[in-house]
Amino acid sequence: RCTQLLEPHRLSPDCVSLYIQAQNNLGFLWSERDEIKTAQTYLESAEALYNQYMKEDGNPPLDPSEHFMAEEEKLTDQERSKRFEKAYTHTLYYLAQVYQHLEMIEKAAQYCHTTLKRQLEYCGYYPVEWALNAATLSQYYLSKQCFMESRHCLAAASVIFSQAEQAPSAEDNETEQDQQDLRQRRAEIARCWIKYCLNLLQSARKLLEDNIGELDPDRQSELKAQRKKEEDEKEKGRKKAVLFGTSDICDSVLAMEEKVSSVYPLDFQEAREIFLVGQNYVQEAKEFFQVDGYVTDHIEIVQDHSALFKVLAFFEEDYERRCKMHKRRIDMLEPIYADLNPQYYLLISRQLQFELADTYYEMMDLKVAIGNRLEELDSHTIKKINSLAQLAIKYYELFLDSLRNPDKVFPEVLEEDVLRPAMVAKFHIARLYGKLITSDSKKQLENMQTSLEYYTFLVDYCEKYPDAVRAVETELELSKEMVGLLPTRMERLRAKLCPFI
Repeated sequence: RCTQLLEPHRLSPDCVSLYIQAQNNLGFLWSERDEIKTAQTYLESAEALYNQYMKEDGNPPLDPSEHFMAEEEKLTDQERSKRFEKAYTHTLYYLAQVYQHLEMIEKAAQYCHTTLKRQLEYCGYYPVEWALNAATLSQYYLSKQCFMESRHCLAAASVIFSQAEQAPSAEDNETEQDQQDLRQRRAEIARCWIKYCLNLLQSARKLLEDNIGELDPDRQSELKAQRKKEEDEKEKGRKKAVLFGTSDICDSVLAMEEKVSSVYPLDFQEAREIFLVGQNYVQEAKEFFQVDGYVTDHIEIVQDHSALFKVLAFFEEDYERRCKMHKRRIDMLEPIYADLNPQYYLLISRQLQFELADTYYEMMDLKVAIGNRLEELDSHTIKKINSLAQLAIKYYELFLDSLRNPDKVFPEVLEEDVLRPAMVAKFHIARLYGKLITSDSKKQLENMQTSLEYYTFLVDYCEKYPDAVRAVETELELSKEMVGLLPTRMERLRAKLCPFI
C-alpha cells in the first residue's frame, strides 16, 4: 500500500517518512556489505523522495511510530517535523560516506557540510563527534585552498568541542580514560589548525616567490594593491558562504575566526600573526602527543613546527634573523633525530636527515650572502660557512647511506619515491664542496674533484636512465654545465701548483 501511495503525484504523509527511513536502513546495510553502488541507489532514492514531498506537500508527515499509537498519543506537528528532518539528515550523512567510498570527494564534502549544518539546526549531534567531523572537513577545503571555508569549519569545531569540555559529566564516575580521550580529540583538532596555518603561509609563499625562491617585491606590491580592490567583494561572498549553527553559535564561531586571517599574508608582520597562531596550536598538540608513547605523532608535529619557521623565514628580509629562525629548526630536529632508531623508524629518519641537511644548506647560503656584503671575509665568517657546509654534507651523506643495501652498496637504480631526494642530495653535496673555503690549494683541488664526481654521478645516471630527467631537470642542466667547467678550472689550479708538487 505504501509503495502505491508513493507513486508519482500520489505522495502520502502517512507513509513517506516510513519509506525514507526504510531506504536509509537498506542503504546503510548494503554499504556495510561493501555494496556501495547498491547503497547509493537506495539513499539517492530517499533523497529524491524527500525533495519531492517537501516541494509538493511540505506538511510534517506521520512518523512511523505513530502507526502503533492510539489517536490521543499522536505526535505534534513540531515533533513530527523534527523526526522527519532527522531522518533526512541521516540520508545525507550516509550519502556523504557513500560518495567518499566512491571517491567522489567534492560531492562527499558538500554532503558532509550540509549534514553538519543540519545537525546543529536540529540539535541532533554529539559535540565531540561533530567537532572532529568539522575539523576533518576543514582539511578537504584546505586541499582546495579554500581557506575561508577551512577556517570556518575549524572555528566551528573548536566552539562545539568546547561544549563537550564545559558540559558536566552525565556520569559522576567518569573515568580517566574518558578524560584522556577528550584530551586526544582536542589535540587532533589543534593539529588541523596547525595544518591550516602552515598551508596558508606556504600558499602565500608560492604566490610571492621569484624564480630563485626569494620574495619578489614587485609581486608583493601588485598583490597588496589587488587585495584592497577585492576586499568588498570578498565580504559579499563571505555572507553567501554556508554558515554553521544558530545565531549564538555563529557569534562564537565568528569571534573564533577573527583570531586568524584567511587571506594570504603579504609581508612579515601578517605572516608572523598566522605563524604565532600555528605555534600556539603546536604547543597544545604536543601536550598530548608526547614523544613517550606517541613517537610518530610527536615528530610530525615537530616537523610542522619546523616548517612554520621555514616559511616565516621566507618573509624575513634580515639575513641574520632568518639564520636564527633556521637555527631554531635545527635545535628542535637534531635531538629527535639523535634519539630515533632508524631500524624501526627508517622513513622518519630519512625525512629528518634530509630536512636537517636542507636547513644547514640554507643557513650556509645565508652566511655566504652575508659574507658577500663584507669588503673582506673575516676568519669567523669563513669558519661558520665551512662548518655549516660540512654539517649539511654530513646529513645528506647519512640520507644517501640509508639507501644502501646491507652490504653497503648504493643502488644501481633508485626507487621512484627516493629518486628526486637522492639526486638533489648528490647535487647539493657537489655544490657544497664547491663552497668550502680554504687557503690550501691542494685541499681546494681535492674539494673540486669531489664536487665533480657528484655532478658527474647525476649526469651519468640521467644518461643511463632517461626517465629520471623529469625529476631533476634544473639540477641536471646545472650539473652538465659544471661537468664542462670544473675540469678546466682544476687544470688551471694544477698549473699553479705544478712548481710546488
